[in-house]
Amino acid sequence: MSWKERIKQRTNPLRSIYVKIAFSFVLLLLLIFQIVGIIFVQQLKTDNLKTFKQRTELSSYVENTLVSVMSHPTKDMDARIHKVIAGINNDNIMTIQVVDPKGVIRGVSNTDGRNLVGQKTTDNDIKRVLYDGKTDTKMLVNRSDNHRYYVTITPLLSTTGNTNTVVGAVYIRASLDAVYNAVNNVTMIFATASLIATVVGLLLALLIARTITQPIEEMKRQTTRIARGDYSGRVKVYGNDELGELATAVNDLSVRVENAQASTEAERRRLDSVLTHMSDGVLATDRRGLITIINDKACALLGVAEHDVIGKSILDVLGIRGQYAFRDLLEKQDEIKINLSDDGHEQILKAFFSLIQQQTGYTAGLVCVLHDVTEQQRVDRERRQFVSNVSHELRTPLTSVRSYIEALNEGAWKDPEVAPEFLRVTQDETDRMIRMINDLLNLSRMDSGTVKLELELVNINELFSYILDRFDMMLAKNKEAREPQLTIKRDFTTTSLWAEVDQDKFTQVIDNIMTNAVKYSPDGGTITCRLQQQGNNVVLSVADQGLGIPKKDLDHIFDRFFRVDKARSRAQGGTGLGLAISKEVIELLHGKIWVTSTEGKGSTFFISLPSEEYEEGDLWDENA
Repeated sequence: MSWKERIKQRTNPLRSIYVKIAFSFVLLLLLIFQIVGIIFVQQLKTDNLKTFKQRTELSSYVENTLVSVMSHPTKDMDARIHKVIAGINNDNIMTIQVVDPKGVIRGVSNTDGRNLVGQKTTDNDIKRVLYDGKTDTKMLVNRSDNHRYYVTITPLLSTTGNTNTVVGAVYIRASLDAVYNAVNNVTMIFATASLIATVVGLLLALLIARTITQPIEEMKRQTTRIARGDYSGRVKVYGNDELGELATAVNDLSVRVENAQASTEAERRRLDSVLTHMSDGVLATDRRGLITIINDKACALLGVAEHDVIGKSILDVLGIRGQYAFRDLLEKQDEIKINLSDDGHEQILKAFFSLIQQQTGYTAGLVCVLHDVTEQQRVDRERRQFVSNVSHELRTPLTSVRSYIEALNEGAWKDPEVAPEFLRVTQDETDRMIRMINDLLNLSRMDSGTVKLELELVNINELFSYILDRFDMMLAKNKEAREPQLTIKRDFTTTSLWAEVDQDKFTQVIDNIMTNAVKYSPDGGTITCRLQQQGNNVVLSVADQGLGIPKKDLDHIFDRFFRVDKARSRAQGGTGLGLAISKEVIELLHGKIWVTSTEGKGSTFFISLPSEEYEEGDLWDENA
């Protein structure tokens, strides 16, 4: 027994079976003594009271004499009555009063009450006995001195023919102290004997309980050691009785559990090693579908903790309760696709099931293997979408070119007004396909990592201004065709900001963003271009006042071939790849690009690049 168990047992001794047996025997003994004592004392009290009442009753001679005296009153009646009651010899009787039919006291036994003779009694009980002729008895307790009294009032009846006439009554009061003292003495003797017997019984009970509980305590200590994994101890066998057989069985159990535990531990370690190093998630259930085993990979895939899912239904953990019942998994064992994706996270799993069956064919549970196919699904989806988008984007201009060529081939080339327009459209569509193919090649090189950057330290203030100057010139040339004119507003920091970039590719990014801003800005609108230093980053922004981007499209604005207004973008010659290329270029420069937009009020594109410290000269040459 460990020191913690011993302290616990000492602080609460009633937990010990040794104490329980002893105290149970003592309590049983006390209960028996209590029952016997109550019955014995009550019977003794009843018998003593009965004897006492019999002793306090008047003899027939005395009663007849008093009836005779009261029936024939004479002048010396009081003296005759006194003589009769004075001859009554009973130590228990304290007072005797003789009352005539009119309630006048005619005789008193004690000398202290002689002055009452000749007076009317005030006792209502005596008056009631004189009235109805029935004997009245009662017991009184004087609370001032705690003495008990027995009072009996007996009518004196004179019989004439068949008629009984009350000629008086005898009031007797006797002390019950002797009776109750005798009962109390017997009770005390019985209680003392019971206490002595209880103490002796307690000692015997402790001795007997010890012989029973000692082997039980040894077996308890051995089973506790077995529970802790210590199988070295053995229980001492004290005899060939039931406890001895139980001790032998515990010893045999210890050996068998030790062997079984060693085998189970080896199997468990092998299983844990396999489950831990598996690249797939594994869950095992019992025959009711409650999870009993889950490895770390499965917890990571499902986003749960092991202690939270053990004992729960596999249907709830996998989130397929509404689609399948556990019986369906047992009968079909088909693979199931589980989509755990939400707004900010994509997670797609494939679940494969197999039965856990015993040699008898009894199904003990189910094993589920989870394989993460999120990346595979995403790649397949992007590949299909890419092929679909490329096919669609190429089919539109090719269809247009073919239509115009067919028209020209059918004789439209002879029309001097129509032929040039058809050729111009054909050339525009061909240029558009060439731009799209070039963009696709650029994206392909970026994806494969074959793009080589010509990095150099550049003054971003001057490079950004140079790019915006070109757009100012372009807007100035289109001034007559577009009234009122679109305005470019610059908000640059006065401090020179430097960053390491590839000038050509960075210029392409700004061109893409500015081209979109010009396309989608309203007539007379303003495009605001800002350049600021934020911490260790150079942040550029281009804000337009166009229609803006719907909130649902913000997360896809940098996807390939994605257009917010597909009809308008295609009409203006866009390929849907400009922003995708911009994002790839900025990420290659270890920067970030993002957009904020309010529908109906415009959009703002941000570019953040790591800033560099440079103080000497200007590395950027406008003529380069």
